[in-house]
This record gives sequence, structure tokens and C-alpha cells, in this order.
Amino acid sequence: MEVTARCAAVLLLLFLSQALITVHSQEEEEAAQEGAVAQDEELQEEDQEEVIETWTRNMKACTCDCESADSPTRIPTVIPPTSLPPPPQGHSQNCMPECPYHRALGFESGSVTSEQISASNQDQYTGWYSSWIPSKARLNNQGFGCAWLSKFNDQYQWIQIDLKEVGVVSGILTQGRCDADEWITKYSVQYRTLETLNWVYYKDQTGNNRVFYGNSDRSSMVQNLLRPPIVARYIRLLPLGWHTRIAMRMELLMCMNKCT
Repeated sequence: MEVTARCAAVLLLLFLSQALITVHSQEEEEAAQEGAVAQDEELQEEDQEEVIETWTRNMKACTCDCESADSPTRIPTVIPPTSLPPPPQGHSQNCMPECPYHRALGFESGSVTSEQISASNQDQYTGWYSSWIPSKARLNNQGFGCAWLSKFNDQYQWIQIDLKEVGVVSGILTQGRCDADEWITKYSVQYRTLETLNWVYYKDQTGNNRVFYGNSDRSSMVQNLLRPPIVARYIRLLPLGWHTRIAMRMELLMCMNKCT
């Protein structure tokens, strides 16, 4: 009887030891999984910080004369940081609130090349339309072929800009056609950071696609600031309304930390 009791006690101890070993192994496995997740999050944060550092470095390398009357934008460019609304979730918050200055991307100056500007149905710009290709959509452009004219006038048309690298776009300037009463009255904006990604609409504070109001004559320049700015490589303007036909001259404004 005593032997049987001892055997039972030994079996019970063995069972308890096995149970403790199993629990300990599960705890180690869970700890390892948590460590792997934390490591992945750290790597993602490091990658994001590296990208943000690149954007910041690019912005600091820019130069402009923000307060001069000869500035490419020829408009007041200082935005009080305190007046900016809280940024929504996404890349756009990386620029906020350090965007007190703007500089022109280079449509008017010519530093934006023709290859960087494209449009819908561009392969059909032949004959007379070959003088009104998207690369003519440059602010204050003059003479015959002074603007981009869409061959088709519907809400499926767009003009696109490739910044060549990810940048912080803080505003859009538009004009109508220089030699006729033709202009865009309203438009929406899409953007993406990679050519393989889907296009994203710029939203308003209610979460709807924001509608930007454009021109009311052929020569006046209309400015729309992006608050918050867009962090992207590719930008698209999609006309939603127009006078007579879709026609545009334009400039993009880039965000800067400061004038240097």
C-alpha cells in the first residue's frame, strides 16, 4: 500500500513538472513573438524616420527669396504656423507644422521639364492640338500654344506632374488660356508616392474629395494652398468644371522649413 502511494506521488510530481515546463515554453514562445513584433515596429519606425529625414534634408537644401517682389510666386508666402489645422492621419502630417514658406516648383522658370508633365489622351495630341500639349501649362506662358488644352471636355481628363522624387507640395496656382476666354473653374487633386500605387484623392475636413475653385478669367492667377500639404511624387489635377473648354496654365508650390 505504501509503495502504491509513493508511486502515485512520484507520478503526480512528474505530471506537475511537465505542466510547468509546458507553461514555461509557452511563455518563452509568446515573449519571442512579442519581441519579433516589437523589432518589426522598430524597423518600420526607422524606415519612416529615414524617409522623413530625406524629405527634411531636401527641403533645407532649397533656396528662395520669400519676401521679395520678384519672387516666382509674386504673392505673400508666409503662413503663421499657429493658424494651421491639425493634420489628418497619413504622410501629410510629416510636413506640419514646419511649412511657413513656399517656393515655386519651376513651371514658369522652365526647371520643370516637358517630360515631367503629362495628360490624359496625350497620344491623340496631333495637328492643331500638338501646339497645346500639357508641357505648355506653364504659369504666365504667352503666345500661340500658351496653355494646356484638353482635346476632350469631360470629367475624365487630367494633367499630371512627376516631381522625380518625393516632395512636399503646399499649393497650386492656376491661370486660364492667355489668348481666349477658356479656363478651369474647379478641380480636384490626386496624388501617390509610387507609380505602382493607387491614386489617392486629397480630402477636405469632412472626408470628402476636396473641390478647389479655379479661375474666372483668362489672366488672373488663383492660389489654392494645401493645408495640410501633400507628401508625394506624383500629382494630378482633374478638371471638374470649365468655361468654354478645359484650358490651364499652372505652377506648384513646394513647402519649405525656412528661407535660406
